[in-house]
Amino acid sequence: MTNSMQNRAIVAGVGMIPFVKPGASETYDVMGAQATREALTDAGISYDLVQQAYAGYVYGDSTCGQKTLYKVGMTGIPVFNVNNNCSTGSSALFLARQAIESGVADCVIALGFEQMKPGALTAQFDDRPSPFEAFDEACDVLIGKPDMPLALRYFGGAGLAHMEKYGTTLEDFAKIRAKASRHAVNNPLALFRKEVSAEDVLATPVLWPGVMTRMMACPPTCGAAATILVSEKFARKHNLRRDVVIAAQAMTTDTPSSFDSQDMMELVGAEMTHEAARQVYEQAGIGPNDVDVVELHDCFAHNELITYEGLGLCPEGGAAKFIADGDNTYGGKFVTNPSGGLLSKGHPLGATGLAQCYELTHQLRGTAEKKQVENARIGLQHNLGLGGACVVTLYQAVES
Repeated sequence: MTNSMQNRAIVAGVGMIPFVKPGASETYDVMGAQATREALTDAGISYDLVQQAYAGYVYGDSTCGQKTLYKVGMTGIPVFNVNNNCSTGSSALFLARQAIESGVADCVIALGFEQMKPGALTAQFDDRPSPFEAFDEACDVLIGKPDMPLALRYFGGAGLAHMEKYGTTLEDFAKIRAKASRHAVNNPLALFRKEVSAEDVLATPVLWPGVMTRMMACPPTCGAAATILVSEKFARKHNLRRDVVIAAQAMTTDTPSSFDSQDMMELVGAEMTHEAARQVYEQAGIGPNDVDVVELHDCFAHNELITYEGLGLCPEGGAAKFIADGDNTYGGKFVTNPSGGLLSKGHPLGATGLAQCYELTHQLRGTAEKKQVENARIGLQHNLGLGGACVVTLYQAVES
């Protein structure tokens, strides 16, 4: 690994609360404060040692981060509110990691929370230009379906593009969802913990004939997660654990190819994923085959399949074989979403990236209990937001 030992960001503490359906949760500030306290307890420090905070959420008014953290303490520190669609949690983590590595701060918290409403995601402000205007226009040309919910239209369209290009089948997507359920059985924090078969997935209501059934889409969810990052100097001074570090991290946004390629997979971030992964592997001096465990952004089963290829876990067009060979689960090449992923764990938008961090940290500590991937030393995280932003993070277990 190429990241300097002196300025690396150490994951000193993580916290996460169970994800639940809209209407069944506490308010965002209560959830966020609880996750923060859990991360502080896990790290073994008090809030007054935290020097900066990055709070991520998508649906909420300005300064929700302050409202949430004031429940934990009012210490006067900078609190930055972050909104980057579904990659919000990882964007907060990205900023926190930069603060540590640059030497600006020695102890920082990244926090993510979301209090969601039932149903498909919708725009909140209809009196101004939508950030998705260009995406909608491209989508109109490629697949139409203007009356379909935004996310379903985009990711279903991307899945359809993969089917048409590589012969992927609806059953391949169903197998991904079934795999997610098998993993989630062992996750007490997941929303859905019932094991289902591929046949069960195919039998659920059809959202797009031949392309998607209901269980292939992640549910709207409420929840919160948090991470404490510290410097090596701080960890030694306060006798904190130093066994998991961020070895590499990259964040990408759209380039003209997202639109010029005339490809739905590119429109939903396939190239952003590919480029972020390339940067991370280059920074760390490793390749995909060195990765042991992966938490990736399976907002739809279709995006998980496309992301296998974007992260280099299998060749382009090789996802169906990757699934058939069982290389995405225990006993295969890469255990993918041992948490159950967004499909089973749930997807509270602002919390998802930090929940992935929580899961991978426990995997690399060897404390993931029934979810544990044997001898996990390197974990890869992928978090995607339309509009767009993609954050890929590589964690490493080290001797402390």
